[in-house]
Amino acid sequence: MSRLETALAAIDAANALDPDTSEGAPAAALYGTRMSAELDRLFPGAPDVLRIAARGQHIERWTSPRAAYPEGREGYLAWRRDLGAFHARRVGEIMRDAGYGGDEADRAGTLLRKEGIKRDPEVQMLEDVICFVFLRWYFHPFAEGRDPAGLLRIVEKTARKMSAAARERALREFDLPEPFAAAFRS
Repeated sequence: MSRLETALAAIDAANALDPDTSEGAPAAALYGTRMSAELDRLFPGAPDVLRIAARGQHIERWTSPRAAYPEGREGYLAWRRDLGAFHARRVGEIMRDAGYGGDEADRAGTLLRKEGIKRDPEVQMLEDVICFVFLRWYFHPFAEGRDPAGLLRIVEKTARKMSAAARERALREFDLPEPFAAAFRS
């Protein structure tokens, strides 16, 4: 088994323990599989480090529930920051165990913490994949019962995180009603 296969299998084994099986499989494992499939579709031939970061994007996320943090924006941002650091640490451990060097593990951490979004092409690729996975698999369930104005703000934030090329592609691939589509054209 290659280093890449070893690392991906270790991430999958960790994520197989997610107790949320509401979609018929452990949620983190399903998310990781979706991330890998979307990465392969959007960026075929991506380097190993990006492949591993995509698969490990939500590694063991259930161990740090959002409810463990205060309500509101500050609590949300702290949760996201802590998750990024945790995911970077766990994926780095797995990579080193699979035979990757410290520099490669550190690079995966940079990607997972989203350091350099809009400036670092690989960080941006990962963010584009995350946004496509959200739009393809999670947007409709997320949107159910939400306030339209609040939902529009979330769609606008999602579009702002994406590269111009990804926004254009999203407009072609997803049937987004106005005013959501307008967020991807700006």
